[in-house]
Amino acid sequence: MQSFQGRVSHIQLWGQRQVVHIACPPKMIPAPGRYLLAWAEGDAGAPLATPLFAAQIDKDGFLAAPGAPSHWGPGTRLHLRGPLGRGFTLPTTTRRLALAALDGEVARMLPLIHAALERQAAVALFVDGFVPHLPPAVEAAPLSGLGEALKWADFLAVDLARHKLPELAERLGRETLPCPRQALVLAEMPCGGIAECGVCSLKTRRGWKLACKDGPVFDLGDLLTP
Repeated sequence: MQSFQGRVSHIQLWGQRQVVHIACPPKMIPAPGRYLLAWAEGDAGAPLATPLFAAQIDKDGFLAAPGAPSHWGPGTRLHLRGPLGRGFTLPTTTRRLALAALDGEVARMLPLIHAALERQAAVALFVDGFVPHLPPAVEAAPLSGLGEALKWADFLAVDLARHKLPELAERLGRETLPCPRQALVLAEMPCGGIAECGVCSLKTRRGWKLACKDGPVFDLGDLLTP
């Protein structure tokens, strides 16, 4: 974990939402599923840091998934800490990747999509809601088709908020899934693992875990508690 200075280089619009591009050293760019904590210089109205996940990565930094404060504008200087947490681990043998966004937010999964396409894997995305521009090779479908996809995929990646965990169990059941699987659980992570404040805690088959440092990406089977 490291601390560096960064800045908002420019802003883009995804539909009706504003997303910011963060200019930072390459070593600070979070891998798929990992995150940074960011503070804006002189922002007394935000005593807690903002977690930032990458939606797109380039040589100058990364486009952050929606969630940055609306008052951040081009030139805003940031204090960055990270990268933090555990991210996705895409097996090298993956040839058919299924992704599901239970909250309708696919941005945090986009770097994983590009990693799979670089390996010439087939990718199917299941989501209800806004879908940003996707590579032509990605097939998009409603969440209702996820069950059938599990028979096709050899790896499953899910993105959801913590309060959606009961819905995840309903969609997938509690039995052993036919393929390796991981889930990014989005929760409030104000301390980034330093204070172990417990705000982001969740119950798993292995006991209570903290999303900020034990996750935010978990083995999906561990989340389907008995």
